[in-house]
Amino acid sequence: MSFNDDVQLDPSQVQDRRGMGRGAKVGGGIGGGLILLIAALFGINPALLEGLTGGAGTPDQSQGTAPACETGADADARLDCRITGTVNSLNAFWPAYLQDYGVQYPRPETVIFDNAVSTSCGTASSAVGPFYCPTDRTAYFDPGFFQDLVDRFGSSGGPLAQEYVVAHEFGHHIQNVLGYLDRGQQDPQGPESGAVRVELQADCYAGLWVRHASTQAGPDGKPFLEAITQKDLNDALSAASAVGDDRIQKAATGRVSPEAWTHGSSEQRQKWFYTGYQSGDINQCDTFSAPSV
Repeated sequence: MSFNDDVQLDPSQVQDRRGMGRGAKVGGGIGGGLILLIAALFGINPALLEGLTGGAGTPDQSQGTAPACETGADADARLDCRITGTVNSLNAFWPAYLQDYGVQYPRPETVIFDNAVSTSCGTASSAVGPFYCPTDRTAYFDPGFFQDLVDRFGSSGGPLAQEYVVAHEFGHHIQNVLGYLDRGQQDPQGPESGAVRVELQADCYAGLWVRHASTQAGPDGKPFLEAITQKDLNDALSAASAVGDDRIQKAATGRVSPEAWTHGSSEQRQKWFYTGYQSGDINQCDTFSAPSV
């Protein structure tokens, strides 16, 4: 989805920590917080990618400033600004939507980083992909992942493929607010597991946002995004398919092992994203009540 060119962005909603890490890997000393972080990753099971990624070193703890993104035209032209614009749209949509259910929306933090980042859940490298840390209520994005999504995983590179990634991580924040996120740890693997149901629900929440994104007004009264096209929708479905556990396993090991799934198959991820998009109803995203996902 393209942004309306003259809509005003709020770059203060995004921290920029690029250039402050030196390629640390998720590694030793993993505690409960970091395990939860890994359970809540966007679509990459680090164990499946062992041998495909690299990096070593120690991250810098410093914090930078937000990207200089001012308008929707900037979001169409630059990836970091597209992340910022998507964050702005999500932060406009979710408070208004949840208010109808009597739920308050605490705005999450958002960090753009490269190589490695230190979080309240532990230290993470770019190899883990985008993720949400429930301890500090922050979504983390390395813009380099979006090219990996195309080059390594075969996704479309369209704008909504990228915006879907951001919306998925914010879906984990909504789960954290509503009390669903920790169910993934209680049942961590398998095609019908709690972990998979957590990820598919976040996909559904992403689709729900897409349904409403072009009509939800921002602070200046204008919607951030233009109306969705079929190409946009195909881009998002392509990204959802690209990060299915079965597809990643096949690429990494040459075989598919459903018993090890933590995020769901390509088909499951597409199905639940489309459920959210088609219904526009958060009640239809209850993956935990579904007999089968």
